[in-house]
Amino acid sequence: MFSVNIESVSKELQTALQEKINQKTKPLGSLGQLEHLALQIGLIQNTLKPRLNAPHALIFAADHGLADLGLSLYPAEVTAQMVHNFVGGGAAINVFCKANGLELLVVDAGVRADLSTLGGIVHQKIANGTRCALYEPAMSQEECEQALIRGADLVEDIAQKRCNVIAFGEMGIGNTSSAALLMQCLTKIPLALCIGRGTGLDDAGLQHKIAILGQILENYTKDAHALETLANVGGFEIAQMVGAMLKAAEMRMIIVVDGFICTAALLVAHALAPQILDYCVFAHCSDESGHIHALNFLGAKPLLKLGLRLGEGSGAALAYPLLVAAVAFLNNMASFASAGVSKAQ
Repeated sequence: MFSVNIESVSKELQTALQEKINQKTKPLGSLGQLEHLALQIGLIQNTLKPRLNAPHALIFAADHGLADLGLSLYPAEVTAQMVHNFVGGGAAINVFCKANGLELLVVDAGVRADLSTLGGIVHQKIANGTRCALYEPAMSQEECEQALIRGADLVEDIAQKRCNVIAFGEMGIGNTSSAALLMQCLTKIPLALCIGRGTGLDDAGLQHKIAILGQILENYTKDAHALETLANVGGFEIAQMVGAMLKAAEMRMIIVVDGFICTAALLVAHALAPQILDYCVFAHCSDESGHIHALNFLGAKPLLKLGLRLGEGSGAALAYPLLVAAVAFLNNMASFASAGVSKAQ
């Protein structure tokens, strides 16, 4: 049975951390959001001298029965093709992880292809993609539970490498549809505000997507438990991410949340354990139109707004250097006293 025990971060050092930040050789608050980030990391680690150890980026890949309804510009086989691209080092996330010092792990959570002989990935497939939520629940409760456990177990394994910060990403044709359904069910935000163009749908494609997802919502209980909702309309990559995020928070890791689909996974995790937000750094606000509304629902302040809508964890990998900078200024920047600089009057 999947379960986690997440504690809210201790605020014992908040005053001391804030004073340390305020005493740096700069006008008060002049590093803006970077100061809030340094404070958050210090609180997560409960120390005045935080460290970022062995950062990892995880891409959970899986296919969706929803993809067979013509909700994406790309065919479902692109999911498996992109997994091969990740292994070959040719994707954006490969480039960004290499540039910024993150170790990348690619996870087959439920790709609709036989990847059993493919090296360089983590094999924890639940099934060959979910079923089509228009006709039946995307996964059984047993499959959903299995996905949560496998995601959590992976984080436990990574923690053995002294990792204390994980950036999350995903790959799955059709998963913006799944994410939009989860978002609507968990936030009650109008469906039209949850749905975006995904990989680039035109107006007709967007209207088709809205109509199909509206039909799907009619099939399921509006006030179902978060895990029932996840099983009804979620994806295996999203479910494994939920388990991984919850375990990362339980282990007091920093969680770097990428874009729309990762935020949808976090909405599920948040419904199960609201205190998870203490551990979350929101990398960016994507151009997928529902993302800003999901961020607002969570009260999140993303670090970047670059017009990204790629997924893969690309925004999280791009934002990671800001975490490095926040820790560096907190630990290494001179104080007024140590530098002999006069304070403001």
